[in-house]
Amino acid sequence: MPKLVDRDSRRREVVDALFRVAVRDGLHRASLRAVADEAGLNIGSVRHYFADQQELMRFAMQTMLDRVGDRLQRRIDEAGDPSAFDPSQLRRLAADLLAELLPLDETRRAEAAVFIDFITASRTNPAIGGDLAHRAAAGTRTLVRRILVRMTESAAPRPDLDIDIETERLTSLLDGLSLNAILHPDLINPRECIKVLQTHLDRLAD
Repeated sequence: MPKLVDRDSRRREVVDALFRVAVRDGLHRASLRAVADEAGLNIGSVRHYFADQQELMRFAMQTMLDRVGDRLQRRIDEAGDPSAFDPSQLRRLAADLLAELLPLDETRRAEAAVFIDFITASRTNPAIGGDLAHRAAAGTRTLVRRILVRMTESAAPRPDLDIDIETERLTSLLDGLSLNAILHPDLINPRECIKVLQTHLDRLAD
């Protein structure tokens, strides 16, 4: 009898192979042939699951966003009811959640590196994921805004605090930390990223 292959599992294997190629050699090197070789498959097998390079790229980007979202949800579930937290506990929770968006370990470094390549490529070729890149940017802002709103609800906010402006400031901080941690890891390490993020959140309450 022919061996049964789980379609979703095989597609995930192919995507993981794409991530490895992209991290090691750059997304521009992640051709169907290169991904097939990395996955230990023939190119016909890859084309059985993905019609072309564009479909593979889009699926890979969506998979990455889903994985980040799943990690965030697990963090939220594990934290319990934030309404019972005092302001300092809530700031620590906020830092923990937002840290999931920073390249602080091997998994998140790989995701951030590939995501930077994705959004750069989609700027000139929107079909491979321009809408996904925009959705990710909007999702980050939504998360940041919700966290800031919850923080201000737990304590008297600064009288000059503007949630819209602070959302953009904190989103830009996260983007800058991620970009620098990927491009210049000798200049800023994970511990410093966390310290910068925590300091920013603490000062919102000053």
